[in-house]
Amino acid sequence: MDKRIAVIGAGAIGGYTGGHLAHNGFDVTLIDPWPEHIEAIRKDGLAIEGVSQEEYVCAKPKTMHLTELQQLAKEKPIDIAMVSVKSYDTEWATMLIAQYLAPDGYVVSLQNCMNEERIAGIVGWDKTVGVIPALLGAELYAPGRVRRTAAKGASPYEVYRVGEVHSRITKRIEELADMIRTIDSVKATTNLWGERWSKLCVNGMANGVAAATGMSGNDMNRDDKIPPSQHPSRRRGGARWPGARLPARAHPHARSRNHRPRRRGRSRRSRRGRIRHFRRIELEHPQRVGPPVDGAGHVERAAHRDRFHQRSDRRKRPGSRLCRPDPRQADPGGQTSRARQGSGQA
Repeated sequence: MDKRIAVIGAGAIGGYTGGHLAHNGFDVTLIDPWPEHIEAIRKDGLAIEGVSQEEYVCAKPKTMHLTELQQLAKEKPIDIAMVSVKSYDTEWATMLIAQYLAPDGYVVSLQNCMNEERIAGIVGWDKTVGVIPALLGAELYAPGRVRRTAAKGASPYEVYRVGEVHSRITKRIEELADMIRTIDSVKATTNLWGERWSKLCVNGMANGVAAATGMSGNDMNRDDKIPPSQHPSRRRGGARWPGARLPARAHPHARSRNHRPRRRGRSRRSRRGRIRHFRRIELEHPQRVGPPVDGAGHVERAAHRDRFHQRSDRRKRPGSRLCRPDPRQADPGGQTSRARQGSGQA
């Protein structure tokens, strides 16, 4: 396979994945805005460490700083662009690499969050693919040095998940899965959005504690002061989340071009519940509902009639069938009706 791969964001996840792909013989270019990181990789290679010494790899990928990206205009176009930056950097990173894509090239969201919609807004849904580092924990702790924080084979589930936004298994998904399989276990999923939400839920349980304490995932696992409910890997039976099942077309933008979205349905509140709701409003805000009353509690018919017509006039639009003349204005005093009765045309 002679696909050219560009990884925008050679941090923990991007550096680990792109470095291993380059070490395994793929044409990979790491692009990063940190000058010291790029210079360290060019000088000594990208050191990829693991829990054990057997996992250590020194990769020699091609590198580029952001200021050197215009050089791609004179080189072979990019077949696969992996965006592996923070979510708030997704748009500019995608826009940066989109102009250098091959005609059949595509952009991969190698991120934890749900950024496929942001990427598709720039390159289109047909050029958007998702890759989830589901069980991959890594850190960039020094320029040119990436460390994986969990041992290989520690979980029975696949480490990576790859999928299309329309939930079908395509040829490019199978090819991408074969490439990533040289790094670790991978699954070509038909439930990309469910996998995204599952990883987001797991991160939501642990990342807040890590940000507040400054501790890594392994440190939180070993700390008895952190309850198991705050970290998924310390729960009974481990982190069991192979992907919450969502409908195949759960994402609104993953529909086909000819598909018309269903209209928003009526409220599920029962008739009795609606009656109770409006009665409560009437008791709490009597001035907002019902006809106006005078000081004695009698309904002011004229005021009520005028207010009704004012609301009706606001709702009517010119040219509609509901926009009819007010009978009091079109026929003052009922002269036309009496004339019709006199001529037998009532």
